[in-house]
Amino acid sequence: MTTGTGGPVASFSVWDYVVFVGTVLGAAGIGLFQAIRGRKNTSSDEFLLGGRQMTAVPVAMSLTASFMSGITVIGTPAEAYRFGAAFWIFGISYAIMSIITAEIFVPLFYRLGITSTYEYLEMRFNKLIRVIGTTMYIIQTALYTGMVIYAPALALNQITGLNLWGVLVATGVVCIIYCTLGGLKAVIWTDVFQMVIMLAGFVAVIARGAVIQGGLGKIWDDCYQGGRLNLFDFDPDPLKRHTFWTIVVGGSVMWASIYSINQSQVQRYISCKTLTQAKLSLYVNMIGLWVTVSLAVFSGLTMYSIYKNCDPLTNGDVGALDQLLPYLVMDILAAYPGVPGLFVAAAYSGTLSTVSSSINALVAVTVEDFIRPVYKNLTDKQVTWMNMGLSVFFGFLCIGMAAIASLMGSILQAALSIFGMISGPLLGLYLLGMFWCTANSTGGLTGLIVGLVITLWVGIGAQIYPPLADKTNPLPISVAGCNRTQDLNYTTLAPWTSAVTLTPLPDDRPALADSWYSLSYLYFCLLGTLVTVIVGLVVSAITGGCKQEKLSSDLFVRRSDLFCAGCGKDSEASEPEINEKAGSKLKKGSNNAGFQDPQFNIVEKDVEKVTKM
Repeated sequence: MTTGTGGPVASFSVWDYVVFVGTVLGAAGIGLFQAIRGRKNTSSDEFLLGGRQMTAVPVAMSLTASFMSGITVIGTPAEAYRFGAAFWIFGISYAIMSIITAEIFVPLFYRLGITSTYEYLEMRFNKLIRVIGTTMYIIQTALYTGMVIYAPALALNQITGLNLWGVLVATGVVCIIYCTLGGLKAVIWTDVFQMVIMLAGFVAVIARGAVIQGGLGKIWDDCYQGGRLNLFDFDPDPLKRHTFWTIVVGGSVMWASIYSINQSQVQRYISCKTLTQAKLSLYVNMIGLWVTVSLAVFSGLTMYSIYKNCDPLTNGDVGALDQLLPYLVMDILAAYPGVPGLFVAAAYSGTLSTVSSSINALVAVTVEDFIRPVYKNLTDKQVTWMNMGLSVFFGFLCIGMAAIASLMGSILQAALSIFGMISGPLLGLYLLGMFWCTANSTGGLTGLIVGLVITLWVGIGAQIYPPLADKTNPLPISVAGCNRTQDLNYTTLAPWTSAVTLTPLPDDRPALADSWYSLSYLYFCLLGTLVTVIVGLVVSAITGGCKQEKLSSDLFVRRSDLFCAGCGKDSEASEPEINEKAGSKLKKGSNNAGFQDPQFNIVEKDVEKVTKM
């Protein structure tokens, strides 16, 4: 069969299975190694935060791998193939997100020495808001993780014909094993290994595609002719799916919500030795995100160059957009034993890193926000066993959520929509608390609820009534060069025709479907953030926010936090103040005795002096 002309493709060879299984066992082995190496130190701080002794580079690679999941490996190239290379503009969003997170959120969280991000909500507002915030995070993360497990399981099912649900359960079990035994250190070092595998998978696809097409220049030219390189659409219409403004403005806020307040990410950078290392990890992570998204988008452009005259989706060779890249891999790489195995290992590695991060973070917030406040006298050994038990529980919960993910259509957009709908109002709540001293708990709670209701309304509406093609702007495709155009119900290619299809359009569309429900999914987060902040400020003003008792300055963003690597005079000058207040007013965050940053940690004698004063 000539490449790029449609029809059945090869299946997995023995060497592909060997490479794939070797990669997965290698990942699990890293987890076991970390468990054995750290068996003497079984404290909760070691399990959840790596003893706060990690350095910037492995943490940065872990940050990148966590959200560059199997969804990215499979979804981003398909996005570039169908809608063009506009996804590249996310590079600007990643830079803005990194600056916001490193300069505003990291100093605050580091200063307070917290384990769960949601401890801050209790310090700033009250216990109820902390519980609601944690619950929202658990729901969001479980749903997202279900999608992350489902995506590569689908790819593996298509390439190998292995049972889809068998693959799903196997994925969850591998993650449970090294999360349960190794804790955060295992997760971070495994992520580093998986990041390398992920990038190698993309490089293999691009290199082979360039050889087939006659060079990278030919791929670029094909994409230019096919309209795939029109990156900069400056149309301000908020209903258009991807424009320069939706990606830079909406995308920046959405990614800021993921990196600034999402426990999976915060847990990593507060595991760093020092504040400087924590900030550095975010900037190195930014470069990692640029490299990953560039390779993913170029893989999609390579796929377009090969299939420009025979679209596998229209031709009936695959059943959904997210199945295109696995199909391409078997089409162009099957002649090289082991290489398709490397690609599936890449998609799978993205999944393992994200699922393990999610499980570890879910355990951290459950222990810190629900168990410790109720059972205050637990021994370290009891907490360690509880951490392990919860890792198993959340692992199986995420496997269950994969069943829901199978009903949600395009996985890349669905995953980002979930973050927008839930993280947006939560980000608004944090900003409200960090920047406005007049905001009170009544205003914060009201703003959070109203913001959540509005984002769920628009998000669920958009899922039921997807925007029409004039808003999503799919680019033209062709089947003129196919050997034969198959019936879409063609059944003999079992591994390649899946029950998963894009969400169908209902016949009767309400008036809101082409206005409110067509809002770009990248604006969900911005909408939730703005509504929460505005409603929160108004309600706080009405309910006496200006008259509430004065709060500790540690709970707010300081001028010295901004664009300071944590080593200037301002930090040193404010050190006694930080620790004095941390000892008195910030009681609720004081259970993190393992906090070891030399800049914000004073010796016992100084603590005694402060106490006497």
